[in-house]
Amino acid sequence: MEWNKQTLRGWLTVVCTGVVLFCVLQNPATLVSAVRALLGIFTPFLLGGAIAFVLNVPMRAIETRLLRGKTRGRRAGALILALAAVVGVLALAVYVIAPGIGEAAASIGDQLPYAMERLWQQVTVLEQYLPLLAETLGQWELSDWTSLAQKAAELLQGWGGSLVTSGGGLIGGVVSGVSTFIIALIFSFYLLMQKERLARQGRQVLYALLPERKADRALDILRLANRTFSSFLSGQCLEACILGTLFVVAMSLFRLPYALLVGVLIALTALIPIVGAFIGCIVGALLIAVTSPVKALVFVVLFLVLQQVEGNLIYPHVVGNSVGLPSIWVLAAVTVGGKLMGVIGMLVFIPLCSVLYALFRDYVKIRLAEKRVPEEKWRDP
Repeated sequence: MEWNKQTLRGWLTVVCTGVVLFCVLQNPATLVSAVRALLGIFTPFLLGGAIAFVLNVPMRAIETRLLRGKTRGRRAGALILALAAVVGVLALAVYVIAPGIGEAAASIGDQLPYAMERLWQQVTVLEQYLPLLAETLGQWELSDWTSLAQKAAELLQGWGGSLVTSGGGLIGGVVSGVSTFIIALIFSFYLLMQKERLARQGRQVLYALLPERKADRALDILRLANRTFSSFLSGQCLEACILGTLFVVAMSLFRLPYALLVGVLIALTALIPIVGAFIGCIVGALLIAVTSPVKALVFVVLFLVLQQVEGNLIYPHVVGNSVGLPSIWVLAAVTVGGKLMGVIGMLVFIPLCSVLYALFRDYVKIRLAEKRVPEEKWRDP
């Protein structure tokens, strides 16, 4: 083997990688702590990047369609309009949901006296068992009651201390969360106002550090990921609007209460892929059950029917087509993402799997062309 500078560099890389892997395997807890510390430091910037990506979808549409002819202040105007649109949608949802929740709470308050009356009737029925209960309690010794009281006092003392500690931690967590969100929001504004300049600088870094061919490939993958994630976000919002409209119309036809409230609630929760609408179903069923348990049962049956239509027809076609991912892989991505990362995994894994699917599809086509496999061998008979 000829020992030159390139060979020596390769061996040093292998040795250093081996040492790092050995240290990681020997101290996995240290690695986890380091990763958490880094995430804690970069959380505002990661959150700001996510906010900028979400706002960029309506902002780009506003900038290219509504403000196309304007040159001065177009970027700032598009950002303000996009932010106003998002805040307006959230405010409209709160405006629709809050009165319905208040009405449901008032209905529960009206039903509470009747519920207490039924509870008292049940207590009077149980009075015949009270002598047996008194006889059972009389068999307990005084020492048993004393020890039980001491244990109860110790338990309450521990709960009180933990409540004070958790209260202080809760206040600190709220302050930290608010400050993190403010920093992330400001950072997202900087990203959106200077996105072309930042993209140009990023391309310069790639071409400076990587060979030109690899830099071109990296940029192609990044463009594909950007298109896929943007299409997924648009498709998810469209699917949520369709599902919410279906529930409003269907509940109005069946004369079920809280049609608009439940429709908006389901549209918001449907932003969580596949399973999000079930959260809205549970809340809607509880609200309707206060008015009429029979209508709540009708609502659950209606939900199951519409959920089948949405899950098998609307969602795979709207979201699946928007990201270029077949329906079966949409379901698989949601399942795997939910198992690994919860709700965030469900939102991320569909466009991520779409990018991987497109890259692997292109790789297979290239390999088939290189091996000169006849098309009739892999085409459907």
